[in-house]
Order: sequence, then C-alpha cells, then structure tokens
Amino acid sequence: MSDHLSVLAPLDVDAPAGVAVHTWSAGPLPAQHLLDEVEVHVLPYTFDDDSFAAVPRLPRLRILQTLTAGYEHVLPHLPAGVTLCNAGGVHDASTAELALALTLAAQRGIGDFVRAQDRHEWSPAAYPSLADRRVLVLGAGGVGRAVAARLAPFECEVTLVARTARDGVRPVHALPELLATAEVVVVAVPLTDETRGMVDAGFLARLGDGALLVNVSRGAVVDTDALVAQTRSGRLRAALDVTDPEPLPAGHPLWSCPGVLISPHVGGNTSAFWPRARRLPRPHPPPPPPPRTRGGRPPSHQVAGPTLGP
Repeated sequence: MSDHLSVLAPLDVDAPAGVAVHTWSAGPLPAQHLLDEVEVHVLPYTFDDDSFAAVPRLPRLRILQTLTAGYEHVLPHLPAGVTLCNAGGVHDASTAELALALTLAAQRGIGDFVRAQDRHEWSPAAYPSLADRRVLVLGAGGVGRAVAARLAPFECEVTLVARTARDGVRPVHALPELLATAEVVVVAVPLTDETRGMVDAGFLARLGDGALLVNVSRGAVVDTDALVAQTRSGRLRAALDVTDPEPLPAGHPLWSCPGVLISPHVGGNTSAFWPRARRLPRPHPPPPPPPRTRGGRPPSHQVAGPTLGP
C-alpha cells in the first residue's frame, strides 16, 4: 500500500507533495497497479457512460468528484461507501451568463433578426425590454444567485425562490402567487425526485400571456409536452439550454414552436470552465481515513454517499 494519496483526474492538477495524480479522460485506462491505489477520482467532463469506465476498477475509491454541477447522471454509477462531490461554483459564472444571454435574446428578438439576416432582410420591430420586467429565479444555489446578480443591473424586479424561505428568498410554496405576476421565469434548480416535472401544465398555466420560461437546469425539470402545448399556441415563450429528451431529436415539435429559442446544453462549456475546475479543492495527503483537501479540510460540495467531516 502506498504512503501517498493517489488521484485519477482528466486534467493536470498542481498537486501538493504526497499526492500522485494520474491523468485519464478517455481511451485505455492506466495500468491496474496504479488504479489499485486511487482514492479520489475526478470524472471526465462528459455525460457519456464511458466516463465511468474506471470506477469499477478502483478498489480503494473513497471520493468521486464530478466536473458538472448536476450529478443525477452519476448516482447510478456511485459505489456503496463512496462520497460524491459535485463541481459547485465551477459553472456558476458560465451558466448565469447564458441564462442572461438567452433572456435578452428572447426579449429583444435576436432569433428573429438572425433569421432575417439569413434572408438578407431588414426587419425592424419593437420587442419587450428586460428593464421593468418581473423576473423569478427558481433556485437559490450558486447558479441561481449568480443569475440574480447578473440581472440586477438591468432594472428588473428579481425574486429568488427556493425550497425554504430565508433572507431575500421566497419559499417554493409561494409559487402560485408569484407566477401570476411573473413575466420571466429562470429555472436553475438541480434535478431531483422533488424537482422532476416541477414545471408542469399547472405551473405554466399560472403564467400570464407572453411570459418567458428560461431553463438552464435540466430538461426533465420541465414537462416537455406541457411546454409544447403552451408555446405552440403562442401563449408562452421559452429559451432553453436543456431539453427532455436530450439531445432533442430532429423533427421534435419543440424545434418549430414559435417563440422558442434552443441552445444545445452549453451553459457551462466556456473558457471560464477550466480555470475554475482547476480551483476545485485539491486533495491533500491525510492520515487515513478519510481523504482531506489542502489544509486538512473535508472535501467541499458533498452531495451523496457518506459525509466526510472533520
């Protein structure tokens, strides 16, 4: 057994003394004698099942670290007794930027202008501003707070909504009242059993005519059939970075619904990602068990499996 902490990661890490980092993101795995020592595995930045190829080959694994904020796709592959940490904070800036970009593009008709440009047509028109709109941000975690911070300078009324009320955050049970006057709703909640299908026919029916739904969380938070019904009629609009199903297949009715803008799940995939991924707490060689981060702290953003405390 080695006297150092062994990490398998898809990116170069400036590891402290006593930490051995083996780099792997795809293709053939490192030699088994190296995998036998790995206690911390940082998963490749992909949703493909191939990204979990190393997991069953790591007999000493104690921490599984994602590079994604969402982690529902990892849970079926999480071994018993292993702690799962998500990439909290890594995607906040990029995802919030896209939420703002989608909101502005939908409000100001950018999609219409792009199509007009493709036809070589000069097509001026008036569109609703973001200023003076009532905006609900559903989810008050890192992404939700980052979205609210970026909306603040645009002279709109921003309300954060989360499962429980706290200072500056309304509780989710207030949604029926809040949706009735909301003009823009940004969805930034994790996908859980509780949030799956949360934006359903009843939720959408409470929104006023012309309201905009922006989804940068997970596609399954929204009932796609209900959204198609509301957007196909022209009553509601949507700007979506995520869909259900995903990838959205050719010929799906959502592609052709009026007032719907779709980006292909690229919220976190920007130049801001890698610098922030490299700033995730780095493992520090501990006296076993359990693994610690630099400075002897337990790993951050633990979301499933055994809790590693002081």
